[in-house]
Amino acid sequence: MFRRILLAIDGSAGSDVALSHATALARESSATVQVLHVNELVVGGRGVALRTTDDAVALVADAVRELRAAGVTAGGTVTVAHYRRVPQRIAEVAHERSAEVIVLGSQRGGRLSRLFAHQVRERTMRLTALPVLTAPAPLAVVGTGGFTVPDDLHRPSDREPSALS
Repeated sequence: MFRRILLAIDGSAGSDVALSHATALARESSATVQVLHVNELVVGGRGVALRTTDDAVALVADAVRELRAAGVTAGGTVTVAHYRRVPQRIAEVAHERSAEVIVLGSQRGGRLSRLFAHQVRERTMRLTALPVLTAPAPLAVVGTGGFTVPDDLHRPSDREPSALS
């Protein structure tokens, strides 16, 4: 299907899911994966990025290691851009690396997170003719994981009609 995949990651839980999807896609089609992290410059930070160079490189190196452990040929790139230029940088690197598809993660969030989101996925799709695959956002699990049945729960007996019959 695809021979060259660009996987854009940002270190979020959505990136972990995107890595899993890119791994499966690459294994299925014997594709190579280029992992990309665009280290965003902090607004008003005078050239300061969200991650240190070492942290950004480690993020990409970990993803490349995981891909290689799964038998996928992979390489990585770290670049820096203003937060508004992240989608453009993703599209540029995809073109530079001759990618055939871009894989991105997604995030679930409340109203405010959607309001302030940078809309990287949507803007990336507008800037490239390549297919952009979005891995589903990880589900948030609420609670301790245990399930208890209240003692006063009424259970229909064999003699009582149930709602399903």
